[in-house]
This record gives sequence, C-alpha cells and structure tokens, in this order.
Amino acid sequence: MIYLDSAATSFYKPQSVSRAMRCALAEMTSPGRGGHPAAMRAADTVYECREAAAALFVMSDPTRVVFTMNATHALNLAIRTCVRPGDAVVVSGYEHNSVTRPLHALGAEVRVAAGRLFSPEAVLEDFERLLPGAKCAVCTHVSNVFGFVLPVEEIAALCAAQGVPLIVDASQSAGVLDVRLSALRAAFIAMPGHKSLLGPQGTGLLLCGMDAEPLLYGGTGSQSALQTMPEELPERLEAGTHNVPGIAGLQAGLRYVSPRLADIRAQETRLLRQLAEGARDLPDLELFYDESARSQVGVLSMRSRTLDSEAFAERLAEHGVAVRAGLHCAPLGHRSAGTIETGTVRFSMSPFNTEQEITEAIRILHRVL
Repeated sequence: MIYLDSAATSFYKPQSVSRAMRCALAEMTSPGRGGHPAAMRAADTVYECREAAAALFVMSDPTRVVFTMNATHALNLAIRTCVRPGDAVVVSGYEHNSVTRPLHALGAEVRVAAGRLFSPEAVLEDFERLLPGAKCAVCTHVSNVFGFVLPVEEIAALCAAQGVPLIVDASQSAGVLDVRLSALRAAFIAMPGHKSLLGPQGTGLLLCGMDAEPLLYGGTGSQSALQTMPEELPERLEAGTHNVPGIAGLQAGLRYVSPRLADIRAQETRLLRQLAEGARDLPDLELFYDESARSQVGVLSMRSRTLDSEAFAERLAEHGVAVRAGLHCAPLGHRSAGTIETGTVRFSMSPFNTEQEITEAIRILHRVL
C-alpha cells in the first residue's frame, strides 16, 4: 500500500512510538494516583511530554500544555472559553467542522473570511474587514483539504491590535511548520497528536495563552477535598485518568519531530511538487495547486472532470493507493474553493513517504484516468 492519507492520520510512525507505548502498558499506571513506582513513572512521563511540547512550541511554562483526546476536544475547550451565545466570531473560509459545529451549537454569529484559495492576501483583507465588533477569531493554520497555509501571523497581529482573542487550529501545521504560542500571541492553539506529531490516535494538545473553562468535571488526583475543579492548569482541564500509553507515544513522536522540523517540511514540499508535476498533464484532471509552493504544504487535492470523487478514490485504492475523497469534514473550505458539489480526492504526505512511492502513485493515476 502507498499511504497518502496522512492529513487524516499518520500511518507510518517512528519505531520509538510503539516502544514507548508498550513500555507504558507494562510499567506505568496513572499519574497522581499513588506514590508507588508505577504511578511515579507515569507522572514523570506525562510531565516530560509536556516539557517536550513546550520546547517544540516555544513555551516557558509546561503546565500550560494541556492533554486532550484530540484536536476537536481541544478546540471545544478553547471555543467554549472564549465564545458566548450570540457573540460575533470571525473564522477563515477553510475551517473544519470541529470549529464550525461548536460555534453553531453556541448560537454564535459566524463571520466567514473566505478569501480565494492560495491567496493569503485575500484572506487577510477579509479578516481585517470583519474583525471590528467581534468577540473572538478562529483560524486554521493549514487547510486540511488543500494544504493552503493561511497568514496566521498577520491575522494574529490584527487580532492583537483590536483586542480580539485568537484560537488557532494547528491540526495540519504542528509538526510541519514553526508553531509558536508566544509569536502568535494566541489565546489557544489546538492540535491532535496523531497527525504530523506522529503520535497515536486518542491524543491531542491545547496550548493555553489564557486561562480556560473546563468541559469535564471530576477527579484530577489533586485537591480532592474541593468540589470545584482546581484553578491551576493543567489540572483544571484534565479531569479523569490520563491516556498514559498515548501520552508516552506522543512524547516519542515529539522527540522525533522536534529536531527534524525543517527537513520534514522540505521533504513534504518536494513530494507535493513531484506529484503535481506528474499529474498535471492528465487532461481529465483538475489540480488545486499553488505553483509558487509558498502557500501550500503536504496536501494536494484534485478532481476528475468525468469521474465521481468517491469512485476515483475507490479505483486508486484497488491499485494500492490510499487517499481520501469527499468533503473531508470541511464543507466551508469546499465552498470557498468552489468544490462543494463534487468534493475532491486528497493526497497527503508524511516524512516517511518516498519519491519512489510518488512515482508509482503517478503511474497508477495515469492508469486509472
């Protein structure tokens, strides 16, 4: 199988990830639930993972790294802290349902800064026009459908100038691009562990630039006499037993990614360009590709002019190429790009894909179409 669906979940992981998870299962219990060696080993691993994340995302205080089940969980924590029913919230035109559905459930007034695909300037202009009077802004760093890199640094500066808290969805950028909480001056940055951070499913992170309100209430292993959640982070947001094997695996993923960040982006950009150049001469195919490669990383969407996207992906799967078709849980992005009626077939790279795999995927594309 040629796996090109890493924007959904990274399939290939460093061997250290599975080793760390096996070790946690064999030697650790739960942090804060005892002073015996198994509990203390768990506590050390959990804190060391916080430290690894704080180092990668340039945070001085590891306690402001909160573990979540996934990016959706993290985004719900952030959104429900910053947004009240009826609030005006500016979002980019490329947001995932993990942003738009919580806002809809809260009854927020959603203002969409659509902007043309691969035009950071157009997105920025829309944010500048829509921000006055807003109570919050939410922006994905990279579109999960098109790999479009949005101008989050400039958007963050606009938000800071107007005193609007910014929530950044780094689901597709953490582990590929330089993500820094202090540089973005964001209220929160949310991300999964199972994509480009190369950790296991069931893990995520919320980087907290401000205090947050809990979604879950329960035991934290500390301050047990209180009948309210502790005020301090991270305990305030981490009710219940930690996913220690998952966190151990995530720590191993962070340690793998951290010294290789620039190499990972360069590798994925090379593979993206190779795939686009190999597919562009197919007359039946429409590519969503930034020729300059300045505003796109690791993800290439395409659609056939004659073949349904789902059928297209099924044919690729029959030939051993794993991709994803449809709306990718991001109908807003498809509306912005004009693909809402058809969806797209999405190819997404990882640092473990090779040029030989892309060459074979191009050959299969030509055969299928």
